[in-house]
Amino acid sequence: MFDVLDMLSLPGNPAKPNDDAFCHSETLAAVFDGATGLGEQILPVDSDAAWIARRGAEGLILHEAPNLSPREILRRAAADAEKQFLELRRRPPAETYEIPFASTMFVSARKNGIEALWFGDCAALVKAPGEPARIVGDALDKRAAEAARVVKLAAARNLAPAAGVNRAEYLPALRAARNRVNTVEGSWAFSPDVRCADYAQSLAFAAPRDTRVLLVSDGFLALASDYDRYDADGLLEAASSKGLRALYNEIREIENADPEGRKYPRFKKSDDATAVLVKIV
Repeated sequence: MFDVLDMLSLPGNPAKPNDDAFCHSETLAAVFDGATGLGEQILPVDSDAAWIARRGAEGLILHEAPNLSPREILRRAAADAEKQFLELRRRPPAETYEIPFASTMFVSARKNGIEALWFGDCAALVKAPGEPARIVGDALDKRAAEAARVVKLAAARNLAPAAGVNRAEYLPALRAARNRVNTVEGSWAFSPDVRCADYAQSLAFAAPRDTRVLLVSDGFLALASDYDRYDADGLLEAASSKGLRALYNEIREIENADPEGRKYPRFKKSDDATAVLVKIV
């Protein structure tokens, strides 16, 4: 079972919706990071990206059941999101980039340890007693690839890297990449499409008592993946000793000192940051 030690979810821009969401119970925990919208919203909500993140988090809790596998729980959450999307949308999406997508890290406590399922660049840092921490997911590779893409796009358009994903100069390339999500050519994300659950990557691993798991969106993981302040062990230790709010403040201090993203290339000055710290009991 999970004991929740700390949790935090705050927007990158206080004037805009937080497109992250999280959930937790005694047997599961998850973070969702809605992909920033690249055009007109098609849902009557504050943010399409926030909507899909919230639907994912709420769906996991709603369908949690001991007789269901984690993938089946995820599938039912996606099915709910698909049904609600069809009911709420103002119009069908003209292109794939208009569909709301979310990166996800979902961990479930099972009899033999933990099963993790994920999409995109959310991550889980896991540390069993007496062992080094490990990072579950593909976040480090994906963050490095995105930083390289930011540098390339910014240089080609003579912009500061953190000029913003909604800059007209960036949009064609970003929309083209988003159009490949949930297709044969691209990677999959949590979405209002029940099929997505079949494409979530997964890993099962042992988790003895007192194993700690830190689930993070990429905006929080940036302390390790982008800003090189911590390795996996250091970030987990700091989360346990300093607390998540202190680490969040550290993230913003780094970003405020590099507002244009020239030292640490990124599309936005600050991203939404979410983290949940749990322990096996």
